[in-house]
Amino acid sequence: MNNSSLQKLRAAIDSFRQEREFSAHWAKLQCRDLAPSYITRVLNQLARDGHLESRVDERQTIYRWTADDLTSVDGWIEKQFSKQQIKSVPLADRPREQLLQNGVERLTNAQLLAILIRVGVPGESAVEAGLAISSRFEDQAISKLIDASIHELRPISKAIRSDSYCQIMAGIELGRRIAILRDIEPPIPERIRGSDDAIQMCLKRFARLAADGLQEEFHIVTLDTQHGPITSHRITVGTLDASLVHPREVFRFAIRDSASAIILVHNHPSGDPTPSREDIAVTDRLSKVGELVGIRVLDHIVVAKNGGRSIMADR
Repeated sequence: MNNSSLQKLRAAIDSFRQEREFSAHWAKLQCRDLAPSYITRVLNQLARDGHLESRVDERQTIYRWTADDLTSVDGWIEKQFSKQQIKSVPLADRPREQLLQNGVERLTNAQLLAILIRVGVPGESAVEAGLAISSRFEDQAISKLIDASIHELRPISKAIRSDSYCQIMAGIELGRRIAILRDIEPPIPERIRGSDDAIQMCLKRFARLAADGLQEEFHIVTLDTQHGPITSHRITVGTLDASLVHPREVFRFAIRDSASAIILVHNHPSGDPTPSREDIAVTDRLSKVGELVGIRVLDHIVVAKNGGRSIMADR
């Protein structure tokens, strides 16, 4: 819904909002410049959303506003606009779809904030609002967002209202509490010096996959020259098969990251991390390719509810 469509909707509703009770026929007469079918759709949607109640009287539909204060209708108009704003954003740019497709760890601060803000306002989508706030609290300053009041955030974005502000603060606080609990656990190793470090790192980095994964996923963790983790990439989803895990996809990401080595990671939804024959076959195949391209396969870790196992250490 662009600005002209928004003005069209406002004009339609303004033409009959002053009447406490009116017929559909009368409403259409007040909007002679608009198609009768358009007015019908608007009235039906207002009725479905509880702003109007209707009855049939002498073969015509009579509408009556359900509330004395019609300011809620202004909010309804803005909501229709915000819905269309999100729909108009390309699928690849929608943070919720990105989260479901690629995982939450791939989202930027702006995208995470957009999900928490949820709904934009006329002229500013939730995605734009998230970008505005993350830009103001960029880099390390993002940690200071927890101390920001609603009065500090509102000048940054019109989309920050009481509900969106509460959602942002609740999300930050929940993350803070989880971080405190995780601080009790051993930290992720800064460098991978052996299979124990690799297992510990993978169990923390892929905790959700190990605990909640419903099907097998194959990932890699790229490492620098000191064997410090760079980032992770999901390669395939589905039953692990040497014919499906193509070395081209695995090492394409490793080369892009200028990785010196990689760790292969996949989960067992059964909960048992014991490697299968196919797991070992995948490890052997990729290790040989790694030797050819000069990027070492340092380990292959299986994560599951019952812990993690190193295929390299078991051999």
